Amino acid sequence: MAIALAPSLAAQDNYEIQVYPSETVARGQLMLELHSNFTFEGEKQVVDGVRPTEHALHETIELTYGFTSWLETGFYVFTSARSGEGWQWVGDHVRPRVRAPESWHWPLGASLSMEFGYQRRVYSPDTWAWEIRPIIDKQLGRWYLSFNPVVDKAVHGVNAGRGFEFSPNFKASYAVTRVATIGIEYYGALGPVTGFDSGPQQQHQIVPTLDLNVSPDWELNFGAGFGVTRATDRFLLKMVIGRRFGF
Repeated sequence: MAIALAPSLAAQDNYEIQVYPSETVARGQLMLELHSNFTFEGEKQVVDGVRPTEHALHETIELTYGFTSWLETGFYVFTSARSGEGWQWVGDHVRPRVRAPESWHWPLGASLSMEFGYQRRVYSPDTWAWEIRPIIDKQLGRWYLSFNPVVDKAVHGVNAGRGFEFSPNFKASYAVTRVATIGIEYYGALGPVTGFDSGPQQQHQIVPTLDLNVSPDWELNFGAGFGVTRATDRFLLKMVIGRRFGF
């Protein structure tokens, strides 16, 4: 999920901007999601062969199927549209995820996601990448907290020699009503775990959000992202629309 274009490995590539909950898709269910975002103020120039992000519309289709009560697998199709470039296929990722079953009665929700895939060189300095995403969350009355201490590894590309990089995500939200939940999301890319990048080279994005809980079958998330370092896209809007189907 990239939040900017910079020489270092990005956290989310602005294609799937989401802090994961520990819950997996139920057995026999298919989750169809559309991740949309538009960058109003971002990178204006080609950087290391990667196209600019400013005024780019990113649309990602995610299909996730629940194989058991504790195992799901997701598949992503990334696309990008920008004036002068047309609508372009960016790449694909696959993401299996397991969770701690409810029968374990852990005090926190916990799951582990492994994501691997390809992005075209004109959209990422690294064409093949691997993401390890532990997920810990907790519902406390109307409050919800989720922490994703992500580590990324460029398998092939400019950053392949940098090793694993730390890209933490966090969400805190509060249910104002039964339908409306307001929150704040954070997305970061700090650099190699063996030694973080300097402050200006790190990526930090703050995203105030609104979640609408209209039905257990639907997921509706809206947010405005603000970058706080020069390596981060400065302003974008994002939307996630999801629908669950049973078979």
